[in-house]
Amino acid sequence: MKVVGITGRSGCGKSSATKFLAGQGYPCIDADLIAREMLLPGSPCIAQLQEKFGADIANHARPRRRGSVRRRLLADRAFATPAGTRALTAITQPEILHRIETRLQEAEQGGAELAFVDGAVIVGTPFEARCDALVLISAPYDTSVARICARDGIAPEMARRRLDAQTPIETLRAAATHEVVNDGTAEQLAEKMHAVLQQL
Repeated sequence: MKVVGITGRSGCGKSSATKFLAGQGYPCIDADLIAREMLLPGSPCIAQLQEKFGADIANHARPRRRGSVRRRLLADRAFATPAGTRALTAITQPEILHRIETRLQEAEQGGAELAFVDGAVIVGTPFEARCDALVLISAPYDTSVARICARDGIAPEMARRRLDAQTPIETLRAAATHEVVNDGTAEQLAEKMHAVLQQL
């Protein structure tokens, strides 16, 4: 089974590309969703995160959310320093990779010839080497800013700041085996993704 990474910066339309692939019947694993699972009650990472970033990063007061991580508080603490960011990665990444691997094995046992892993952060991680191909979904900078504003209801300045903090497009481009420029309609994106599928 061939493992294909789908990556891109915020506002590029990566989710739309993955949705198209899922609609074609291919297994699609959402690495960003798995990363969020690391912060839900029962995750083996929570105790380690509390040890590193403070016991109060987990909810105790609200019964419905009890045991889940207060993501904004964790982010504020973890991303405050490069060392904090590295610690967060060291704690969560092995479990994320383990869960992705389990789902890939399930896809292969199910007879899939191609499986896709959608993740904003693939390039520069151990998972990059696991990919037989890497598809970069890109979009013009201003298009991405407009999409982020519309999706998250934030000001353009905040959207630009978020984009500028992410891996540079040149770095992603250098690692990618295919690039799909998502600068048009949903139908045009589907056509471009169909062409990439033929190449894969």
